[in-house]
Amino acid sequence: MNSRKWVRLFLTTLLIGGIATAAVGIVLNWKEFGHLLVRFEVIEFLAVLLWHVGVGFIFSVISQAGFFAYLTVHRFGLGMFRSLWNAVQLVLIMFVLFDLVYFRYMVFADKGDSIIPYVLTALFILAVGLAVAYIKSAQTNKGAFVPALFFMVVVTVIEWFPVLRINDRDWLYLMLIPLLVCNAYQLLILHKLTGGAGSSA
Repeated sequence: MNSRKWVRLFLTTLLIGGIATAAVGIVLNWKEFGHLLVRFEVIEFLAVLLWHVGVGFIFSVISQAGFFAYLTVHRFGLGMFRSLWNAVQLVLIMFVLFDLVYFRYMVFADKGDSIIPYVLTALFILAVGLAVAYIKSAQTNKGAFVPALFFMVVVTVIEWFPVLRINDRDWLYLMLIPLLVCNAYQLLILHKLTGGAGSSA
């Protein structure tokens, strides 16, 4: 991978993050965006839209930092645990998903609240992770499935942590979906940029 390809990856991921965040922002705040459109307040509409794009750029940078950190951790894990590395990753995936449900429910749920919304959030992340991991393994090799799933679940949750602490519904989705999109894009494009069809990361 040369510097030109790294720059291409950075810029395309940055753009994807901005577009994804703007799209999610429009859906979450449709009433506000709708009122601006109805009143033909184009300047204010564009200002709010560009603010979402800017926030998306920040989410994209967080995603890219997490991706490069994972590539390092993955190589370290392979060297340290060798054939057990996949098993270690599976355990960490289950641990993170459990914590995502249990600790969020314990900290943020009011008395009588259902745990189902917390479970559904974890299942959504897992479902996206499984789908991306399947595509990655189909494009490269079966050995890429667990590392891809680990990245999509564990690393995404770690990147998402600043907003998890706030627990604001709109911000949770505003950050989560762009992170998943950016992470999936980086994961699925990496072997194409490096020319490594047999890559396990």
